[in-house]
Amino acid sequence: MSSINPTPRDHNKARVLDVVLSRAPLTRNNLIELTGLSKATVSRAVEELRSDGFVVDGGVDAVAGRGRPSTYLDVPGTAGHVVGVGFGAATTGVLVTDLCGREIGHIVVPTVEHGDVPAAGRWLAELIARTSASARGPLRQVVAALPAHVRDGTEVFRPAGPMEIFSGGDLHRTVEQLVDAPVTFDSDANASLLQVLNDDPSTDDAALFSVSSTLNFATCRNRELARGRTPAFGDIGSLPSGIGNLTLNGLLSTAGLVQLAREHALDIERVEDLWLEPQDHRARTEVLAAFTTAVTTAVSTAAVTLDPESVYFVGRLRPLVDEVLPEVRERLGQTLPATPRITTVPQVLGLSVARGAVHACLAVTHSRLREALLKARGQGQRQEQTAPAF
Repeated sequence: MSSINPTPRDHNKARVLDVVLSRAPLTRNNLIELTGLSKATVSRAVEELRSDGFVVDGGVDAVAGRGRPSTYLDVPGTAGHVVGVGFGAATTGVLVTDLCGREIGHIVVPTVEHGDVPAAGRWLAELIARTSASARGPLRQVVAALPAHVRDGTEVFRPAGPMEIFSGGDLHRTVEQLVDAPVTFDSDANASLLQVLNDDPSTDDAALFSVSSTLNFATCRNRELARGRTPAFGDIGSLPSGIGNLTLNGLLSTAGLVQLAREHALDIERVEDLWLEPQDHRARTEVLAAFTTAVTTAVSTAAVTLDPESVYFVGRLRPLVDEVLPEVRERLGQTLPATPRITTVPQVLGLSVARGAVHACLAVTHSRLREALLKARGQGQRQEQTAPAF
């Protein structure tokens, strides 16, 4: 009788699975090079993963010249899919991918205002089901990113004003029950930073401000998101902005900035009017000066406490951040011995946050599949099957 503990052979197989999930399609030679394992070990692992339902033959590597063409190995759609959701105050995006991160479908819609949590949960679940209609295999993971602080992946607190009804854990429980799959909630800032890290492999230590319906903050060290130990972590929006009694969230959020503009007698209906419509020069200058001070304060706080190499800004207020960045850099250069690189990141409305959420889905799913593979030995020998083994 075999031991229930994972053997070196199991760990080799898990290593091959890791590489296949992250790099497919690829050839056996690619696998040998990336894993550092022998040809025989890789071939055995591939055949076992094929039996488990996680590897199929793909196309042929057409190499010019002599030599036998190599067959690409791929992950079949039947192995499952994941869903990333950007659940915003104004727009919601849903992105479905296979286990290699390849898009299956996406949808972007205006966020519907709901009077109760069950109705909102049903609405989200229906969007997920509609976008996943062409997906095959099990739904492995859903990550929904919101303009809010999130604790332990389930509890929403201090969300954007229009989403206050979702405070607590009821929305998470509702969605998880309806989709019948693991669901994790996260902040839109964390999802946006994950997308930045995916787009720029050179970024290691960074901070990110999401300036939209509420101010959200994320940071990473050595490419790992910092989560903190208490609900206070990341709540930079509650800090003084340097302008009167206003907090950073009072100036670096759409609602707060619109209120300030109206107090300065600017006739605007939406925050975009500050840069898209002609405004009174004096009043706009005063609003812009306050906004510049708030951005400078936010970056200073991140720079002196976290020492990031880069600071990113995303969200609806990004065009205004672009306008004031030269002044912000000049002010920081006069007060700090060294300043981080400060830049804005353009986003696709409704989709960029969902893409970041998908990256979180894939990381969780790949780790879970690896753990399941290593535990599978205790479940006995498996027969050839069409459904994934774990």
